[in-house]
Amino acid sequence: MLGIVLCGGTSSRMGRDKGLLLSTNGTWAKKMLNNLRELGITSALSVNSNQFEQYATEFTKTELIVDSDLILLKGPLAAVLSVHAKYPLEDLFVTACDMPLMDTIVLKELFNNYLKDSGKACFVFTNEGEPEPLCGIYSAKGLAKIKTMYDGGQLVRHSMKFILDHLVTSLIPIPENWKIYFKNVNAHADLNGL
Repeated sequence: MLGIVLCGGTSSRMGRDKGLLLSTNGTWAKKMLNNLRELGITSALSVNSNQFEQYATEFTKTELIVDSDLILLKGPLAAVLSVHAKYPLEDLFVTACDMPLMDTIVLKELFNNYLKDSGKACFVFTNEGEPEPLCGIYSAKGLAKIKTMYDGGQLVRHSMKFILDHLVTSLIPIPENWKIYFKNVNAHADLNGL
């Protein structure tokens, strides 16, 4: 398994790279990377080519995986399929850098579900019945199916939620007291109270 922190967004609403925002434990990207590593999972950051040099000043180049130019998509799915193309035999534990309140207790629960039920293609939490695909585990076999769909022009929507409809998925309801951990921060106004 390979842990991946998605950092490759444009951060247009924030006005600066969210992964490099500082918290009490370093950058948001570093915090999430450390959360995954606490599970004993080899982990890396997914970045786009425009970010690589800046991230390389904060992280080693071996900790960075750049989006592939051969995946003609945008958003998180482009990053996930880029990592899958580079590591096709690895199941991916996917997280996003812009959930700075995420706690390892949540990641451990997801990981334990994965360990108990290897027959599923992916594992995600649900919030009020809606999946949270940017904190999920995606099997290499499931991602190979999505890549085949992409190659065949069958991905009519390019979202992480869309691919869940095409994979056997374990949906885990988020306990009420865990919902704060999934707070997604996209703009300056979202920083209030962090």
